[in-house]
Amino acid sequence: MKAWQVIQNAEPQRALRSADVEQPSPGPGQLLVRVIASALNFPDVLLCLGLYQIRPPLPFTPGLELCGEIAGLGEGVTGWQAGERVIGNPILPGGAFAEYVLMDAADTFRAPAVLGDEAAASMHIAYQTAWVGLHRRARIQSGETLLVHAGAGGVGSAAVQLGKAAGARVIAVVGGPQKADVAAKLGADVVVDRRAQDFVGAVKDVTGGRGADVVFDPVGGDAYTGSTKCVAFEGRILVVGFAAGAVPAPSLSHALVKNYSIVGLHWGLYREKDPAQVVAAHAELTRLAEAGVVAPLIDGRIGFDEVPDALTRLGAGDSVGRLVLVL
Repeated sequence: MKAWQVIQNAEPQRALRSADVEQPSPGPGQLLVRVIASALNFPDVLLCLGLYQIRPPLPFTPGLELCGEIAGLGEGVTGWQAGERVIGNPILPGGAFAEYVLMDAADTFRAPAVLGDEAAASMHIAYQTAWVGLHRRARIQSGETLLVHAGAGGVGSAAVQLGKAAGARVIAVVGGPQKADVAAKLGADVVVDRRAQDFVGAVKDVTGGRGADVVFDPVGGDAYTGSTKCVAFEGRILVVGFAAGAVPAPSLSHALVKNYSIVGLHWGLYREKDPAQVVAAHAELTRLAEAGVVAPLIDGRIGFDEVPDALTRLGAGDSVGRLVLVL
């Protein structure tokens, strides 16, 4: 079968090689899944660079989430049948930039029927991350103000939609007028183009000086530093990632004096530590999708040969919403 493999840790265009590899066979508790669509994620770029928290031995196939069709069942698997459409995470080192993958049956979910293949492939990681972050970690409440960095990106666009669904007033920070238009269409109440405006001042103006109750930050760097200047009393800064490349060193004395919380979010740990949370989040996200409240924003559909270029574009921050590999 066809698969992209990381043969060295480098930028995607140097790290990846197209290869013919053996189709995997499902072991006990596993599913063999034919990949229909696979959403690209920023961690895929980090996997190529060797900077992700998971570092499979070389060579390996990246691709962290997918929508696919069950093609085979391993020993002991019940409750599933061949032909069902599913979403979830493949078992690394055999990622989703390939024609077939293995998935743990216990970590696989039925694709929401209302979503097409590309949207379903984009539903899992970003929306789970935003849901668990906003509701489990930050305990967002209706009427609060939510500040979302990278509000037109993959996980940021999910946070904008889910923040609105939770009854929050959403301020989205983006880079450039095109992304500003996207964030507005997603439902953000206020959109700040960081290239033309100071988001700290904008948040203070919008909130009458109070600041944001919850900050959703997948960017780090200057975004985090600015957020500490406009977070509200008893506010919560959700540390989701470091797309800017700079990992902040927070001043704990500042958090003490201003009385705000710095809340870490590593969604992947829930799959191991508290899988019931992942199951519950999937049920709620499916309900919201069926109600038309949330819908993944697809920026582009790419073919197999376009994966390295698309990951380069994603890593440079030149995309909005999700880029999806369609097989």
